[in-house]
Amino acid sequence: MRKEIIINATANEIRIAITEDKRLAELFVETPEKERMVGDIYLGKVAKVTPGIRAAFIDLGLKQDAFLHFSDIGSTFAEYSSLIGDEDSDVDVDEDNDEGDSNGDDQQTSVTTPPAHRTTSIPQIPPRRWNQDTGDQRKIPDIKRGQDILVQVTKEPVGRKGVRVTSEVSIPGRFLVLLPFDGKVGVSKRLQSFKEKRRLRRIVKNLLPPGFGTIIRTVAQEQDEATLKQDLNNLVSTWQEIEKSIKSEDAPALLYKDMATTSSVIRDLFTESVDRIVVDSKKLFKEIRTYVKSTSPDLVDKIEQYKDREPIFDVFGIEKEIATALSRKVWLKSGGYIIIEQTEAMVVVDVNSGRYAAKKEQELNSLRTNLEAAREICRQLRLRDIGGIIVIDFIDLEGGSDVSSRNHVSLG
Repeated sequence: MRKEIIINATANEIRIAITEDKRLAELFVETPEKERMVGDIYLGKVAKVTPGIRAAFIDLGLKQDAFLHFSDIGSTFAEYSSLIGDEDSDVDVDEDNDEGDSNGDDQQTSVTTPPAHRTTSIPQIPPRRWNQDTGDQRKIPDIKRGQDILVQVTKEPVGRKGVRVTSEVSIPGRFLVLLPFDGKVGVSKRLQSFKEKRRLRRIVKNLLPPGFGTIIRTVAQEQDEATLKQDLNNLVSTWQEIEKSIKSEDAPALLYKDMATTSSVIRDLFTESVDRIVVDSKKLFKEIRTYVKSTSPDLVDKIEQYKDREPIFDVFGIEKEIATALSRKVWLKSGGYIIIEQTEAMVVVDVNSGRYAAKKEQELNSLRTNLEAAREICRQLRLRDIGGIIVIDFIDLEGGSDVSSRNHVSLG
């Protein structure tokens, strides 16, 4: 698969398109009015706890309260709470949708002196309580209205819904993701070499300060110890600044602002799998080259400056695909089409053949349309960043009931 990052910069906005085999896969837009919030860390205040939907609403000082599901309150909740003043093993982990691998323990030595109050103990998971309504046992976190809480944004606001947050804080770097109060060390599953994974684990575990965990990212492959050490030191320093802010700030308060959209895309997505970056801004081209040269010099040659007069998004066919992405009706190559309707509670997708076929060909035509629609729907959900409850009404086929041709897909 040929993967490219195309960047169009104007005075008022920056648009970043990720293409796969010359088709638009993801689109990011950065404007002064709409700042990226994912990755930001807040000291919030619990506004409301709603056990019925297993969630709490957190006041972050924004227009809408943030949504914190109980499943996003992890085992390190007690450690973060102790920072505010309210009260070592390796496991599989994710890194930008990359799963990690596990391995044995090694001795850890510190490269940066950790805060004096840091503990290396792993906190106890909150006790389970019996749920009389469902008849099962579920973890009910000890969270109360008016309580200060440390959270990180995981999903941007949509419509009238506020941001989604988690209490499991992480700080991403170029090569590592720092996990405060978490003793696990994970390696991206995209790293295929077992020998390289073992080398990276050994280096990082010897560098980690006590009480910290980390995820080793894909781009860390073949990096030397000095480079990883520098990245880790920067991350630990960032966390120590956050700890200081926790002591001095009153909730609600923003404690940490993640990189802007362009910088975060380069940091997180520009790997060996990307064939090239093409950018039409001379200033942005220089900034990206400078950053990549300091972190991954072997990738610098993949950065190109676009100099033609014709708009870059027109040349790469992205403008036309953006128009499609915003359209209610999306046409398929076979002549069929899908209708995407978004409501407050769910997204409904209707698949239509769009053309008349002879009766003997109708069944085959419907099958082909359904298969093509299934692929296009997956692409559209990713492109439009759609989640939640998705109902798809495929074309009925012989031998299948109406129930079997309608699929309910639940996405997190």
